[in-house]
Amino acid sequence: MKLCFATNNRHKLEEIQALLGDQFELVTLADIGCDTDIPEPFDTIAENSHEKARFVQDNFRIDCFADDTGLVVDALNGEPGVKSARYAGEQRDSNDNIGLLLQNLADKPNKAARFLTVITLSLNGQYHQFEGTVEGAIIDEKRGTNGFGYDPVFVPEGHSRTFAEMTMQEKSQLSHRARAFAKLVAFLKAQ
Repeated sequence: MKLCFATNNRHKLEEIQALLGDQFELVTLADIGCDTDIPEPFDTIAENSHEKARFVQDNFRIDCFADDTGLVVDALNGEPGVKSARYAGEQRDSNDNIGLLLQNLADKPNKAARFLTVITLSLNGQYHQFEGTVEGAIIDEKRGTNGFGYDPVFVPEGHSRTFAEMTMQEKSQLSHRARAFAKLVAFLKAQ
């Protein structure tokens, strides 16, 4: 089955293609000729995920799925949340985002956090959403060089290493994105 994954993020594409295997042919926004930075105007991860899928379906008439992910930190009232990629500004710099996160958490004893991913699938004119979460905590300094985003400061519950210290395969076994995509794949296989 051919689907557009509404992203040009190569890290995400590699991670998801590894989860899907060869059962699905993924194409990116670039592959379908979309060079628009799809707006994310809403206040929730679910709404922004839906907006991305709707945009691709309406403008390119191709079945697609879009994800939106956020890091939700309890002590920061859910920040960075829906603004995770732009937490420190429009430049979307992971180092800046991590720096601001650690600065804002410096005097907070509670470091509990979770990653939340919501995937919206547009298939045959209908929309379906799938959610995945992973609980964990933020550590005080970056560790590891794998992964992307906040991975160097996020330790999943029950583990001692950050996502950035894990291989892609290890991370894929327990990540928020993997959990949401497992639900998506199960849904697609049942069609």
